[in-house]
Formats: sequence, C-alpha cells, structure tokens
Amino acid sequence: MSHEAEIKAYWQTFVKEQQLNGAVYSAWTFGSTPEMANELADLTFRGIKTATTSAYDLYEEDEAYPQVGEYNMILDGHGHPVCITKTLAVEVVPYKNVTAEHAYYEGEGDRTLAYWRKVHEAFFKQEYKEAGKIFSEDMNCLCELFEVVG
Repeated sequence: MSHEAEIKAYWQTFVKEQQLNGAVYSAWTFGSTPEMANELADLTFRGIKTATTSAYDLYEEDEAYPQVGEYNMILDGHGHPVCITKTLAVEVVPYKNVTAEHAYYEGEGDRTLAYWRKVHEAFFKQEYKEAGKIFSEDMNCLCELFEVVG
C-alpha cells in the first residue's frame, strides 16, 4: 500500500469511528529529519508531547496557519500514520516570551524551558538560514496546543 493510500485509509477509519462526516485534516511530520520525526511522533502518540512551535514568519503567503478545532495526522519519519491530533489552542508570541509551561507541553528532553530554547534556537536558526533570513529572539512563534484523538 502506498503512503498516500495508507494515510487515506487511516483517516477514513478515524472518521467512521468518530462519525465525523465532512471533517478534513492535514498530514505531516514534526522536525527536519526522519529520526526527529520518529521521536516526536512517538512522544505525541504517548501523550507526552501535546504542543508544538513553528516559525510564524516563515509560513508561505498561501500557507494556512493552524486553527483551533482542526485535525492533524502525525506521520513518522517514513511517512506512515502514527496518530491524529486535534488543535485546542493557537497563539503567536515572540520566541523570547515562550513560557516554561509551553516548553513542558512540548514534551521534549527534560521538558524545561532551557532545554526547549537550546533545541529550538538551533532548529529555528537553520530554518531562517535556509529561508535567507536571520533568527532573532524577537521572531514570532506560532505556539499550538493539541490532544491526541485517534
């Protein structure tokens, strides 16, 4: 079965079980490597990771921002479905104002703000570099809270 067919079948099973006629979803991986995607998908599946952060200023002009109530299928590093989440809250805040609470909900490492800043600064610096921009602590972060629903 192709990844596309596997994703579609996973979604159709979820929709049928939840009786969600007409619901839509996005399917994607966390991170920038297959290893990171696997690790973060597993943390999400286990309910440890219930938040994520993206660089608000790097969204494409026609790219939709996460919205409360939407469904996301989290894929592993090989493109296989791991679980489905539902977005509970979305907030745009400067990187320097991301809270310890949000870092804890991200579920990574020791779940401290210091750890969160260490790994996210490196990640965002690389993303900004690839976009031809320069990272700063004033950059806007899109902070999202979610729950696993399937």
